[in-house]
Amino acid sequence: MAGRLASSPWIWKDGEFIRWEDANVHILSLAVQFAASVFEGVRCYETPRGPAVFRLHDHLRRLMTSSRTYRMQPDYTIDELVDATLATIHRNELTSCYIRPMVLRGYGSSSMHPEHSPIETYIPVWPWGAYLGEDALERGVDVCVSSWNRPRPNTIPSGAKSSGNYTLSTLMVTEASRHGYAEAIGLGPSGLVSEGSGQNLFLVVDGEVVTPILDGTSLSGITRHTVLKIAEELGYTVREQLVSREMLYGADEMFFTGTASEVTPIRSVDGLEVGEGRRGAVTGAIQGRYLELAKGEGPDPWGWVRYL
Repeated sequence: MAGRLASSPWIWKDGEFIRWEDANVHILSLAVQFAASVFEGVRCYETPRGPAVFRLHDHLRRLMTSSRTYRMQPDYTIDELVDATLATIHRNELTSCYIRPMVLRGYGSSSMHPEHSPIETYIPVWPWGAYLGEDALERGVDVCVSSWNRPRPNTIPSGAKSSGNYTLSTLMVTEASRHGYAEAIGLGPSGLVSEGSGQNLFLVVDGEVVTPILDGTSLSGITRHTVLKIAEELGYTVREQLVSREMLYGADEMFFTGTASEVTPIRSVDGLEVGEGRRGAVTGAIQGRYLELAKGEGPDPWGWVRYL
């Protein structure tokens, strides 16, 4: 499981490097008061050609879209943030790491009106291993269906990666952990399957790869998109469709996808084994190709790996 946060010496903030311990915001910043913050999670892998960041441009493009949605777009281009990210990894002398670009509203107004609160941009990086535990990629994890539902479309923008959206995620994870599960699956307001607390979800049914449609209750994950491409490349039939709760109990295989979670098998849902209760053949093939691609150990036909 994700443990205590490691640190690194330097964080990029608005064009300069500051010490890790100096990256502070005021208690009355809008980010603290009203969760006025958007972010991304990106991974840098150690590869045979040196450190490389996976799908960096796509993550930063989504960061800018999230910022625009919340009316706090920073005065940087995507290419400038790409350069800043690579420079931060280099400055910290890391060969692999997790990257958390963030845009937030700082201190300026105590009200919800944002125009008097400055926009601040940060890029922290730090060493981080497997999100759900070192053995989760092989053995899988036990999950439950959460009692907390994902939000209805047009209540909050679920397609924006906003800090405020993740207050629900913490409730889902806390509930799951309290009952002995590693993670949770959320249903949408219609009762259909949406996503995990911070991951998209895939099922394998009769050899076909199935994932819930993007219905406004979940994030359009970059790893989700990657896996859809990989599954097609490997010759699997892929279907994006409505997924009912009972489909979780009849699936042959199941797995989470996300930058932090990568491709993590699910071995049980609500105490019921998924398939044989271990990583299945389809999951293993997709996971293997994903890690091969991200770690620069195989062909990259899409140009997704950015070397330092």
